[in-house]
Amino acid sequence: MRELKIFSGQANPQLTDDICGFLHLQRGMISLGKFPDGENFCKVEEDVRGRDVFLVQPTCPPVNDNLLELLVMMDCCKRASAARITAVIPYYGYARQDRKDEGRTPITAKLVANLITRAGADRVLTMDLHAAQIQGFFDVPVDHLYAAPVLNEYFLEMGLTEDDIVVVSPDEGSIKRASGHVKRLGGKLAIIDKRRTSALQTKQENIIGGPIEGRVALMFDDMISTAGSICGAARLVHEAGAREIHVAASHAVLCGNAIQNLNESPISSLVVTDSIPLDVSQLAGKLKTLSVAPLLAEAIKRIHHDQSISELFGADAE
Repeated sequence: MRELKIFSGQANPQLTDDICGFLHLQRGMISLGKFPDGENFCKVEEDVRGRDVFLVQPTCPPVNDNLLELLVMMDCCKRASAARITAVIPYYGYARQDRKDEGRTPITAKLVANLITRAGADRVLTMDLHAAQIQGFFDVPVDHLYAAPVLNEYFLEMGLTEDDIVVVSPDEGSIKRASGHVKRLGGKLAIIDKRRTSALQTKQENIIGGPIEGRVALMFDDMISTAGSICGAARLVHEAGAREIHVAASHAVLCGNAIQNLNESPISSLVVTDSIPLDVSQLAGKLKTLSVAPLLAEAIKRIHHDQSISELFGADAE
């Protein structure tokens, strides 16, 4: 592991420290900041010539600042003659616009992929992309991790029986994800019929499948931003007679009115990963954070030693 160096941006240094702890490595020394006019400053404070460098930086809010800092870090390491640069992006921002769904709109997910590649990334390690096809937007190898095993393990430890569980897909696009959790956790599958009324608003209409009444409803999503959709789905499930409602997501973006929406919802608990740093005090005891540092650390070790990443998941891969 002597040739391996892991550096952190300012987005989530605690996650980087946890990753380094599992690998028994010291976090790489790097100076980051801003010039008086707001421009980003970066200097790597140790030798990276010929090294295998991993830069950990989720592009979470403030998205533009964190993204640009990642680009500057990559350029810095590239010009310092690093042998290989892997951008470790636990949460990939700008992922919603992955296609032109109407005229005169950008495909921002592709634009950001181009920026990361041109800045010097030789490889990308990410987790639970909003749309799996974003992997194809990069012209370098992408290792796509899943938080599903971490989330499933948490719910298995709750000791729920198959007769207790109903896994609820919050919309039609999440059916495949929900089906995968049913295979691991057991129980029945239900689907929320969600209709989009505008670019920012959705309406939950009906529940397909089930049954819901008297059961513990588990709802899985890749990310929660304003929490409007997931809270609307939770209210519909609550009205259908669910005994408890637990929501799990890989990425807790929690922007806008998300905290208020979640606190006012019938959701019993919100289970998320630490891909994005969070203030747990805001959610009145509803929030449970699970660490993906062991998962990322194992993936980094395997990439460094040119070993398989897919073996980490086996049948859990979606």
